[in-house]
Amino acid sequence: MQLFDLTGKVTIVTGGYGHLGSAMVKALLSANAKVIVAGRNIEKYELKFTAKERTQMFFMQLDITSETSINKLFDEVYRKFGRIDILINNAHTAKGNSQENMPDSDWAYTMDGVVGSVHRCIKAVIPIMKNQRSGKIINISSMYGLVSPDFNLYKGDGCEKYTNPPHYGAAKAAMNQLTRYFAVLLGSYNIQVNAITPGPFPKPEIQQENPVFIERLSRKNPLNKIGKPDDLAGVTLLLSSSASDFITGQTIQVDGGWTIW
Repeated sequence: MQLFDLTGKVTIVTGGYGHLGSAMVKALLSANAKVIVAGRNIEKYELKFTAKERTQMFFMQLDITSETSINKLFDEVYRKFGRIDILINNAHTAKGNSQENMPDSDWAYTMDGVVGSVHRCIKAVIPIMKNQRSGKIINISSMYGLVSPDFNLYKGDGCEKYTNPPHYGAAKAAMNQLTRYFAVLLGSYNIQVNAITPGPFPKPEIQQENPVFIERLSRKNPLNKIGKPDDLAGVTLLLSSSASDFITGQTIQVDGGWTIW
């Protein structure tokens, strides 16, 4: 297990109190990483993690739409810890879900909030990781950055409101390319850049609200089930640790096999 040990590794997880982000944070804590949960809402952070868990991590304010906020965060982390070993770009912000009548403003906001924000965070961490000649960058993408939605999933039974909008998948596809680009650019500095592409991980409120939709999601992959946030723990530790020192530029699907059909 020493291969996956993260003792002393300084890690930033943007949006680390979210549905998927919190599971990644807990996996990192289990491997003894120093974790900074970066986000806008300290109340959500305090609700997601127990008091005991919060003694093992730090919360710092971050607005991923603001370059000033991003640079301030990375400067503060570097001053406090002297290094940044792992960056997990998990947070995103989006608006609009119309497939045919989307305003240009919603399109632009989401493209920036999903992929522009990742570019800004990577740009901020590059000088630090280059200087220490090591680092792990993990971008959280989506299966819809690889395949198009099956719109039959969203027809009837109250499922229409869950329809995946076009700009989200387009932005995640751009993120996958950005992952490959930075993997090449930073490889000579011993910095590995990879992406995790989750499949169907509906939030608990959706599971309770519409069991019909959950059943449809389950039937869409070979394992016939939806993902649980803890299903991301293993791949998070793999890509954060020395176990992945010869893996870069990859998108690893955690989707029950959704994208192989």
